[in-house]
Amino acid sequence: MFANFNVEKAQKLIEEKLGGWLETAISHIPNLVVAIVITIVFALLARVLGSIISKVLKRSLDSEQIAGLMTSIVKILILTLGVFIALDFLGLKGTVTSLLAGAGIVGLAIGFAFQDMTENLIAGVAMGIRKPFRPGDVIESGDVFGTVKSINLRNTLVENFYGQLIIIPNKILFRNILTNYNYLGTRRIEVPVGISYGDDIEAAEKAIVEHINNLDFVIRKEDTAVYADGFGDSAINLLVWFWIAYPNDDPGYMEIRNQAYITVKKALDSVDVTIPFPIRTLDFGIKGGEKLVQMLPSQSPEEGAHKQRGQDEKPGQDSE
Repeated sequence: MFANFNVEKAQKLIEEKLGGWLETAISHIPNLVVAIVITIVFALLARVLGSIISKVLKRSLDSEQIAGLMTSIVKILILTLGVFIALDFLGLKGTVTSLLAGAGIVGLAIGFAFQDMTENLIAGVAMGIRKPFRPGDVIESGDVFGTVKSINLRNTLVENFYGQLIIIPNKILFRNILTNYNYLGTRRIEVPVGISYGDDIEAAEKAIVEHINNLDFVIRKEDTAVYADGFGDSAINLLVWFWIAYPNDDPGYMEIRNQAYITVKKALDSVDVTIPFPIRTLDFGIKGGEKLVQMLPSQSPEEGAHKQRGQDEKPGQDSE
């Protein structure tokens, strides 16, 4: 086997192969230089555009993390585009196709593996663009009601009015109904109150509206109103509506409600309108409208006197 091995022939084949590779490499040097230049140009372009986009996004978005993420994505896309163009320029189209296919498969696998995280991330970016709320806004979503402290890529931090910090995944805020109390800057306060059936509703309404509109925190005074809400068991139910600027730190919401209840009470007292206690009227008989005396069996005066004497006697004593 080794006897038939020709060293000179093998050496010649190796030299021919290496020579071919060298010629190919030399012929591709210009393309390689151009490809390197293309990659460097796209890297510089990604850096410059990334800096510009970062400044624009930081001014338009409330979250620096979201702005940084979007800037990084843009830079990676630009740099990746430059690398693919450079590889294509070198004649490596098959490599480009393989890289694209591999990137798609890897991205799909990552998406399934981190589905929850990815969903929160996408929701955070979408909310950063749409801006349904900002840090400092008072929002309500489901059982959460409080002030937004910060917004990041995965979740939003809300401080409720009991002093607890609540961490909410962004996908929940993105999917569910959200109320932003800062968007319009106003809020309607509703105060229920009942007045006696014997009092004048219009007099009570006029007094309440006049007293409520004298409060400094009431806005849109022309919209302050009192409406009858129904006939209750012991009173005619009224609803007092008025508007305030909200959020309002001085006075706060609870202080405003407290002042409103006090003012409504003073207004009714000023026109001698009563807020009645619960009243119960007992009717006897299957059709009602009958008094207890009418339901008792009739008796003669002598029988009534005899029963009364029997009730006055003490136990163990004989009646005289």
